[in-house]
Amino acid sequence: MGNAKWPFYEELDIRRTQLGELLLRRRRPVSMPETWVYEVKLDDRFLMSSLVHASEDELARLSLRRLEGRGWRVLVGGLGLGHTVAEALTWAQVETIDVVEYLEEVIAWHRRELVPLGAALGADERCRIVQGDCFQWIRDAGVETYDAVLIDVDDSPEHLLSPGHGSFYTETGLAAARRCLRAGGVFALWTAGPVLEHFLERMRRVFSDVEAQAVHFHNPLHNLDDVNTIYVAQV
Repeated sequence: MGNAKWPFYEELDIRRTQLGELLLRRRRPVSMPETWVYEVKLDDRFLMSSLVHASEDELARLSLRRLEGRGWRVLVGGLGLGHTVAEALTWAQVETIDVVEYLEEVIAWHRRELVPLGAALGADERCRIVQGDCFQWIRDAGVETYDAVLIDVDDSPEHLLSPGHGSFYTETGLAAARRCLRAGGVFALWTAGPVLEHFLERMRRVFSDVEAQAVHFHNPLHNLDDVNTIYVAQV
């Protein structure tokens, strides 16, 4: 049963937010009694787990490997447990990362080091975490501000965390992301599930170089194989 002096389940934080009841918990699964698994839920909706983050890592990798030179400025929309940001910070060419997170409660988890990556992200001077609407941030950004814009907010353009996000996934919304990219810059979007061909075609009407990369991974807790999709476009 593992080390009896440690609890096997803890609710680290639970708050009522603008989007619903937000829960951060950690638990030691019976199959992995020595491992803390951190999980986030919003009302009855399961959002993320520290155990399964291959596609969040790939969001950064698939984007940054397309860039050239150094001194990259990166925007990450959606902080979550911090895996995309942590992967981006492993690239020495990254000069600054602006991380825009809508929920102040999520930012507080990192600042209070309630989540595993909180201390590392807070200690890296290249990383600036701010509270705000990342889609509005993109609309307000200056022309050619970033080398990469990485978005992980909604499950997909069809399954939104908030109805107000829908306009970002239109051609007009995507064009705003394109405008804030420097020449050769990259836009990338994380989504749950397989490729949406109609959305891929929409991206191609805005960007000249677009691909959709399926990321297959295994969830050991449920012994299931799953797939997420990363859409990547370059200007």
